[in-house]
Amino acid sequence: MKKIKNKLLTVSIPILLLIIASFYITSQFIQPSPKKEFTIATGSKNGQYYKTALLYKEILEKQKVKVNILTSNGSIDNLNLIENKKADMAFIQNGIDYTEKNVSIKSIASTNYEPLWIFYKNEGFQMDYILQLISKKISIGGEGSGTFDLASKILSDNEINKNNSKLYNYSTQEAKKKLLKGDIDAMFLVISPNSSIVKELLENPNINLFSFKRAKAYSRKYNFLESTPLYEGTIDLYKNLPSENINLLSTTATLVIRNDFSEELTRLVLKSIKDIHDKKGLFEKENQFPNLDNITIEANEEALRYYTYGDTWLEKIFPYWIASNLDRLKILLIPLITLMIPLLKGGFPLYRWSIRSKIYRWYDEVQGLDLSLEGLKTKEELKRKLLEIEELKKEIKDETKVPLSYMGEYYDLIMHIELIISKINLKITTN
Repeated sequence: MKKIKNKLLTVSIPILLLIIASFYITSQFIQPSPKKEFTIATGSKNGQYYKTALLYKEILEKQKVKVNILTSNGSIDNLNLIENKKADMAFIQNGIDYTEKNVSIKSIASTNYEPLWIFYKNEGFQMDYILQLISKKISIGGEGSGTFDLASKILSDNEINKNNSKLYNYSTQEAKKKLLKGDIDAMFLVISPNSSIVKELLENPNINLFSFKRAKAYSRKYNFLESTPLYEGTIDLYKNLPSENINLLSTTATLVIRNDFSEELTRLVLKSIKDIHDKKGLFEKENQFPNLDNITIEANEEALRYYTYGDTWLEKIFPYWIASNLDRLKILLIPLITLMIPLLKGGFPLYRWSIRSKIYRWYDEVQGLDLSLEGLKTKEELKRKLLEIEELKKEIKDETKVPLSYMGEYYDLIMHIELIISKINLKITTN
C-alpha cells in the first residue's frame, strides 16, 4: 500500500508543480486592472457638454468608476488639456482643426447633432448668403471654442476676415447681450436646440435666424457637416418658432480619449452612455447615436470593435467588471489547455491502473499464503492458516470497492483465494 502511495506522489507532485509554474509564468503577461478613475474635459458650466458629463458621472459612479469633470474654454482647449495629460477624455466639436503632437488622440463616439446658429439683427430684409455679413460686426465665439473654429471656416470660405469686417471673440452670453442691444450685427453659435438662448432669440422680433440657402454645398465641402432642416414650429408650436422652415448646418459632439486610455474603461463608457444618446431628438433619429460616422479624428480600435460586435458573451452574462476580469484571465487557459492535452491522454491509463491497483495489491499477501502452505503438516497449523486466509478474504471484501466494469478482476481475486481455501481443506481431510 505504501509503495502505491509513493508512486502516486511521484507522479502527481511534478505535474502539480508544472501546472503552478505555468500559471505563474503566464500571469506575468496579464495586464493589471485599470484604475477606475478618469477626468473628462467639458466646456463652461453653462454648456451642454458639462450637463452631459454630469449624466456620465452619475451612471459611471454607480459602477464604482470615479469621474472628475474639468471645465474649459471649449473644444480646442479640451484637446490641449488631453495633450498636456490634464484630462483623459473630452468633448469636442467634430471637424475642429487638430494636429497630432506629443500624444495620439482617438475618437470613441459622436453623441448628437450640434447645429450652427447664426442670429443677426432684423433690418427689414432676409439674408440668404454669408457674404451679406461682410463689413458687419460679428461675434464668432471665444478662442479655443468649437464655435470659433467652425465660424472661422465658414467666414473664410466667403472671404470675410478682419480686414473687411469686425470680428469679436465674445462668450455666448456676452454675444447675446450685445446682439440684443444692437452693439453687434450677428453672432455665430454652436449649441443644442434645447438651449434657452435659442428660444429667447427666436422669440425676439428684432432678431432673425440665418437660413443656409447653400447648406448642401457646405455639407459636400466638409464631410463633418450635415444639412439639418429646422421646420416651422419645431421649437415651439404655440408660438410658431421658427416662423418658417430654416436650413441649418450641423456638426456633431464627439468624445475623444488619450491613446493610452484603458480599453476596459472605453468599453464601459460606451456601454453606459448608449442609453443617454440613443433617444430620438429634434434632429436625431432613434438609435442613430452614439456612432463613429464622419469623424475627423481617427477612431479608437476598441470603440470600433464595440460598435461592430457589441457586448461580449461574458458582458451579457456578468456585471461589467466581473466580465472584464474574466476576459483578462483568459490567457491562463493557454497553459491549462497545453497541459490538459497530455494529461487527458495519460489520464485514462492512470485511472485504470489506480483502480486495478486496489485489487492487485492483495496478490502479494495471497501469494505469500499460498507458498507458506508447503511447510505445513499438522491439522492445527492448517486450521490456523485457514483462519488467516478467511480473515484476509473478509478484509478484501470490506476494503476493496471498484466500479462494476472492474468486477471481473475483483472476482478473479476472490476465486484465487477460494482455490487456496479449497487446497487447505483438502490437506486437512487427507491428514
